[in-house]
Amino acid sequence: MNQVPTPPDAVEEDFLRLDRQLCFSLNAASRAFGSVYRVLLKELGLTYPQYLVMLVLWEHGEISVRNLGARLRLDSGTLSPLLKRLESAGLVRRERSAQDERSVRVHLTEAGGQLREHALRVPRRIAAAAGFDAAEAADLRARLDRLTRALDAAAGDEAALLDDASGARPAAG
Repeated sequence: MNQVPTPPDAVEEDFLRLDRQLCFSLNAASRAFGSVYRVLLKELGLTYPQYLVMLVLWEHGEISVRNLGARLRLDSGTLSPLLKRLESAGLVRRERSAQDERSVRVHLTEAGGQLREHALRVPRRIAAAAGFDAAEAADLRARLDRLTRALDAAAGDEAALLDDASGARPAAG
């Protein structure tokens, strides 16, 4: 006779439920943020990735493309078209370094600097849409930063990720 496989215990089975996956909750929240940003950034003429570039430039004034990519966690294949569109819109300009032709710096134009004033409303509107007070938002940001650091460290240690000899059950991710 064929034997029906024994189902895993309920706790282990719960690890594979979609509503238990931290990664899914983070992805859903990110998509929801994207929807709100899309509406708010439309009046600025920016996409969310372009807005992130502008945030860094409003903070620093100018920055190398390499450092900009590192700050935004974007590779050059993603960043270059973004910068090209922002440059076409007259918000930034790119210049090769006179000291090192391999290095390109990104600068705000006057129009890019002026756009900052209009963008000041965006964070307040996002905060209102999220329904968090300042302390809750700061706490969530700190937890997400800690999560990002831990995951970056884990991804850098591939052998440890693949070693399940400890027998420990993973937290739902």
